[in-house]
Amino acid sequence: MKEFMKKTEAVVFLAVIFILPLLTLFSHKESFSELENRTLQKKPDFSFDSWFEGSFMEEFDSYVSDHFTGRPGWIKMKLKAELALGRKEINGIYISDGRLIERTPEPDYETMDKSIEAINSLAASVDTPVYVMIAPTSAGIYTDLIPKNAPQLDQHSVIEYVYKNLDSRVSTVNIYDILNASREDYIYYRNDHHWTSLGAYYAYSTAIQKLGFSAVPFSRYDIEHASSDFRGTYYSKTLYDGIQPDIIDIYSCKEGEKVVSCTVSNAVEEKTYDSIYFREFLDVKDKYSIYLGTNQPCIKIKTNLQSDKKILIFKDSYANSFVPFLTQHYNEITVLDMRYINNFRDYADPEDYTHILFLYNSTTFSSDDNIKKIAY
Repeated sequence: MKEFMKKTEAVVFLAVIFILPLLTLFSHKESFSELENRTLQKKPDFSFDSWFEGSFMEEFDSYVSDHFTGRPGWIKMKLKAELALGRKEINGIYISDGRLIERTPEPDYETMDKSIEAINSLAASVDTPVYVMIAPTSAGIYTDLIPKNAPQLDQHSVIEYVYKNLDSRVSTVNIYDILNASREDYIYYRNDHHWTSLGAYYAYSTAIQKLGFSAVPFSRYDIEHASSDFRGTYYSKTLYDGIQPDIIDIYSCKEGEKVVSCTVSNAVEEKTYDSIYFREFLDVKDKYSIYLGTNQPCIKIKTNLQSDKKILIFKDSYANSFVPFLTQHYNEITVLDMRYINNFRDYADPEDYTHILFLYNSTTFSSDDNIKKIAY
């Protein structure tokens, strides 16, 4: 029996040392991991300079690691071992009972100050009213689920810092209170960094009043449970499947205004669709992209609302599930993502709009180096 065990161990050792690397070397290589939601390291080009600098071996190690045969299984095995040893944080994500929560980094105050200065500058240069709405992420609401003594940012303080330093010509929208009061509801995904459609509705119900409208009552919406197996960005970072999958909901206003067109523009092309929902994403891992599709420089939505009300939104992806609620109040909605834009005036004239809204989550706003470009 001992002899058999020794031979088995030898075979396993040889498989790990020789066979698996060979399988890795000759296997088909993907450029993107849908499971981990990231681009994989491509095979580095050899040169003597890169060899002596050490960059070739560093990139080659990453290449082998990213394409190692059975990688997802090895990652999950490693995760189980770490959890068994009592570890509660994996790749910057805390694993709690019932949800995954990000470890939010310290804000880059220099970057935030430049963003604030740019918003103030825009507000001073246009007649269109400017509004700013910073949303907490789930980590800013469910702080009690984070391990004791674990480093964690006070998002409420960060939001207050931003609001305090904005010019008096800029109107701020406080949605922290309503989200915190609704924490027992399904307002954030358990496996992803976004708020749910319900969380977006609560934010909308507060913001729309600030913008001068009455919110459409919740009872006037039909809710479609479009998917019940969504595992998002936090899952991709951990591959921890001990949390219940999330539900993707679509809210449709009964007898409400309808979307006439949704035009997506980038530097290469412009395409027009008849819906703001891209249902093909329900069949892939990135199901959140059902709302407005993948991130693009500019999206223009037109409705059949008999009104001249128009809104210009500077945003991160939190706006994607928020925008559908605005279709009941505006004839035209223009959504700009400054990560993909140098001069936003190539897409929109701020003077043409009734309102301008900046909508970001606090983590993005505290680190995004692109918002400052609106002042150029």
